[in-house]
Amino acid sequence: MSEFATIILHAGRSGVELALFVLLPVMVVMLSIMRLLEAKGILDKIVILVAPILRPFGLPGYGVFALIQILFVSFTAPMATLAIMDKGGSPRRHIASTLAMVLGMAQANVVFPMAALGLNAPVVMAISALCGLIGAGLTYHVFARNLPEREDDNPMEIKHKDAEGPKGILNVINKAGAEAFKIAVSAIPMLILALVFVALMQASGVVGFLEKIFTPLLAWLNLPSSVILGSITKYIAGGTAMMGVATDFINQGLLSVDEFNRLAGFWIHPYDVTGIAVLISAGPRVAAVLKPALLGAGVAIILRTIAHGLIF
Repeated sequence: MSEFATIILHAGRSGVELALFVLLPVMVVMLSIMRLLEAKGILDKIVILVAPILRPFGLPGYGVFALIQILFVSFTAPMATLAIMDKGGSPRRHIASTLAMVLGMAQANVVFPMAALGLNAPVVMAISALCGLIGAGLTYHVFARNLPEREDDNPMEIKHKDAEGPKGILNVINKAGAEAFKIAVSAIPMLILALVFVALMQASGVVGFLEKIFTPLLAWLNLPSSVILGSITKYIAGGTAMMGVATDFINQGLLSVDEFNRLAGFWIHPYDVTGIAVLISAGPRVAAVLKPALLGAGVAIILRTIAHGLIF
């Protein structure tokens, strides 16, 4: 019983430290920048400029917002855009392609904190954007080609905060800080549970058993045995939980920074039980196009995994 209590206390300390001292500062800065750009109307101009370029990939104008949100805010941020598309009558093929892109891309709430530990953020983001667009295009033109092209008269509008004057700017920053704090604090339970889960699997011998089975494959790929536990954690508990486990592995010397860069395409994305559940809660029409979106996102993740293996 004392060993179990020690595991919980160690996991609790590690989870809180990661959320408050790594995730929170990064999210405060990135969210403040993004919200100010939104409030000043700069993002609207970017959408107008980029939308025609992304249209062949099946992405509507506000699909660009979803791309920017996941790359620079977090995987939950595109929920607002998906909800607007759901309620605003956007064609289901467009919703499917946007959802596929989001599910197949690297989320900022993992990329930027892990960049502090050596993750090559610019390369990760560039590969993520390219492969995410490919996944979106395949979804629109192949996997979701039979979905109806239905348009409603409801306008799709995103209302931004006002950032005019010092008071308006301060208000936007304060709200962004509060949003960042909420993201960081809400990540603590999952981080702690994931770290406890990892420790229990190690103590029970399950990890050792799986390592024996997959040792030849891991040796061929030149990857450490910690990949097994990291992958289980990622696809069950989500990207934030994986970040906690990977950070712990790197600190213990069980995973190198170079190895983590090689695994980034396979590990960093919201294509997991937690991420999918959160994103499809944006609306019933979003949930209805999950199957083709998963296929497109799966292709994007495979391409990202291959790209990272070749580059790193």
